Amino acid sequence: MHIMEGFLPWQWCLVWWLIAIPFLVVGVIELRSIMRQDREYLPLLGVCGAFIFILSALKLPSVTGSCSHPTGTGLSVMCFKPYITAVIGFIVLLFQALLLAHGGLSTLGANMVSMAIGGPLVGYGVYKLLKNTSVNIYVTVFCVAAVADIVTYVITSFELALAYPAATGGVLASFTAFFAIFAITQVPLSIIEGLVLALVFKYIIQLKPELIEKLGVFSKKQIESALRTTTGVPEEKV
Repeated sequence: MHIMEGFLPWQWCLVWWLIAIPFLVVGVIELRSIMRQDREYLPLLGVCGAFIFILSALKLPSVTGSCSHPTGTGLSVMCFKPYITAVIGFIVLLFQALLLAHGGLSTLGANMVSMAIGGPLVGYGVYKLLKNTSVNIYVTVFCVAAVADIVTYVITSFELALAYPAATGGVLASFTAFFAIFAITQVPLSIIEGLVLALVFKYIIQLKPELIEKLGVFSKKQIESALRTTTGVPEEKV
């Protein structure tokens, strides 16, 4: 996910930046709009940003000298949708590049496309698919977080494969090799991240259920059902 400074050829750095910039521009516009609507969203925005920063800063060794990271984007993409998540991801990745040497400035566009755009977009698709079904909301949250995490590394593998195609088998062979390396640690990490986010979301709806309902993340009926499941409070007392 954090492709280091100077690792990608400049042509590919430019390509990924050109893909990332429109998401960033639209995200800034949407962020300004939601802030004008209600400043009450600020604490939740802060929680989403902190969640992404802390989880994605965890640098866990993988095989052959590579590293794996959780991404933490699932909460943000459910609450604030993909474009604002792209802005939050950009800020997180920028600070990590400058302060933690995770990633780089030239590769920031590529890292955005994988972690702040591609992963969240697919996770958001899973959320929209499950949102209005009978699936428990904690299962939905788990699926969103896990899918956003693993897709981030699918895209990272694709970015690396395009930049460094294998001599035999080309991009496909290179992609397979890169993702096979990531998958050893990333598949279990994505499951753990899904469980962590489901637990975090449980406490958010216990503390601020009205905010989750106001944002349209889940309906009042779904939230009340989840609260009954976790607290055992009868429906008429929720």
